Amino acid sequence: MRNYIHLMRLDKPIGIWLLFFPAAWGVALAGGNNTGPLMVLMLIGATITRSAGCIINDLADRKLDGLVERTRTRPLASGAIKPWHAIALLIALLIMALLLALSLPPAVLALSLLALPMIAAYPWMKRITWWPQVFLGLTFNLGALMGWVATGAPLSAAAYWLYAACVFWTLGYDTLYALQDMADDKKAGIKSTARILTESKTLKRIARLPLRVFIQLCYAFMVWCFYQACIHANAMGPATLLAGLVVGWFGCGHYAVSACLAVAGKTPIEGGRLFRHNQWLGLLLLMAILIEKIMQS
Repeated sequence: MRNYIHLMRLDKPIGIWLLFFPAAWGVALAGGNNTGPLMVLMLIGATITRSAGCIINDLADRKLDGLVERTRTRPLASGAIKPWHAIALLIALLIMALLLALSLPPAVLALSLLALPMIAAYPWMKRITWWPQVFLGLTFNLGALMGWVATGAPLSAAAYWLYAACVFWTLGYDTLYALQDMADDKKAGIKSTARILTESKTLKRIARLPLRVFIQLCYAFMVWCFYQACIHANAMGPATLLAGLVVGWFGCGHYAVSACLAVAGKTPIEGGRLFRHNQWLGLLLLMAILIEKIMQS
């Protein structure tokens, strides 16, 4: 059972929270009378989807994972679980996800069917493009749109602004995540935004400044798009303003500086630690939206 828990990364729930919060933001901003029950369903869906995504990723990467220090002990890479066992578990999770989607408005099922091939394609992006984090952002955050339509509300400008905010958020935090494995990724031929922004010959003369600026811009654009979503959803007030400022400060200041230290090799684990802090930023913004909605009602 421990091997299966590790295969689904249930022992590392950070991915579940980062998948859940965009969906929860969508539910909260769209409003409605069933916010509480829908939040629970979004959390269940995030857990199932993230578990399935991890299995798909590990099936595709089981040979590459053996070349990376941080991932070589994963169950498929180490041989603790056979691939066909993982496939059987994946099928069971996909059936659960389908049943959950069928219990919600049809638009949720349509978005789920769009997300599935994107989830399957993501592991291959790190082999063919230096920007797999962009594809991850587009895939990972379809949950924001799912949360929105789960309330019965049609997709609107606010929903699309929220989706854009989540994409920039993922682009920022997953670049931080990629900092942990740059040395091993280079040996294994795995591509990432962290690598291209620090290894590009074109950017050598300005050292590692592009990475700092890139992370700053990701969080800055996230805050701006989030504000636009709140404005279009009539949820802009002191609470969301304060929360946005806090997220902007973390993203454009502390995160960027620490990321550069990590790249310089002074604190190689810093990228992973800062990556995990994003769950608290997600919680802060969700609380801000809910407070605004309560104040309005």
